[in-house]
Amino acid sequence: MVHNNPTPDSVQTQRDWTRTYQALADNPTTSNTALRRRLIHLSRQLAQDVPRTQQPDLRCRAEDQP
Repeated sequence: MVHNNPTPDSVQTQRDWTRTYQALADNPTTSNTALRRRLIHLSRQLAQDVPRTQQPDLRCRAEDQP
């Protein structure tokens, strides 16, 4: 299934992934098991929902929208 336009859910998932990744980067030494698990979950969801060729476009759309 090829997406020409990512769904709003996919865009939101990408935003959540970016925020979670940033939270891990901001606090690398604290106990962050929950953040790592969340990042893995979101990564799997994105891999299932969005073809690899469409992922760069999804990241751009997620950054552009408020």
